[in-house]
Amino acid sequence: MGRIIQYVLAIILISIGAAMVLGNVGIIDFNIENAWLYIYPMLFIIIGLKWMTDRIRHRGGSWVFGSFFFIFGSLLMANRFGIISFHFDDIFKLWPLLIIYVGFSFIGRTKGYKRTFKHYRGKKEGDLGFFSVGEYEYSQPNWKVEPMNLRNMAGDFYLDFSKAFIPEEKIPIMINSLAADVHIIMPGNVAYQIEALVKAGDIDVAGQKKDGINRAMTYKTADYDTSVQKLDLFIKLKAGSIKVVEV
Repeated sequence: MGRIIQYVLAIILISIGAAMVLGNVGIIDFNIENAWLYIYPMLFIIIGLKWMTDRIRHRGGSWVFGSFFFIFGSLLMANRFGIISFHFDDIFKLWPLLIIYVGFSFIGRTKGYKRTFKHYRGKKEGDLGFFSVGEYEYSQPNWKVEPMNLRNMAGDFYLDFSKAFIPEEKIPIMINSLAADVHIIMPGNVAYQIEALVKAGDIDVAGQKKDGINRAMTYKTADYDTSVQKLDLFIKLKAGSIKVVEV
């Protein structure tokens, strides 16, 4: 409970400070009487961003509530700037978001595969995932690692190999997306090599970092060539981030 109170106080202080700065430079009409009209939309925006960020980092959070609070707060703030007319009691106008959330729930989380594909970067075999908008998450205890080709148009990929059963063989894994965040947890006793390509975004593999436009990185553990049990990863994104953390 103490952390919740601390978090709420931090949001209030940030919101007040931001509103005062905007008022001082003449962007908004801010004074003590109308302060709350600017503060509570900022609260919604900050809370929404916090929940979405936590979801990206797999620290709880919620895409549904995070995006709803962010959209609702942004519309209220747009009203304060005179961009649109949107008031608190217009919240019911956002009901179509429920349809969008339900639609994403049908394609959002992908666990299986549809058919076998014949090549992996021209020479390997594996499984062809659904090509969709959504999220891949492999974090169940003792999940079995198999050759895979994971694809989507937009979404997240989360693979925790520290919880996986990894056979003693070379296993190819391909991830391909237009826009995505890829987060991989790699145990320190598993040999692997990775080729990562990002048109726009950042790459962080075992502490080695690159960011910007047309970024590429290759990385191989010292014991990769001599190990029987090893992973061969190829990750290609148009936009997004790739992060591999060794534990």
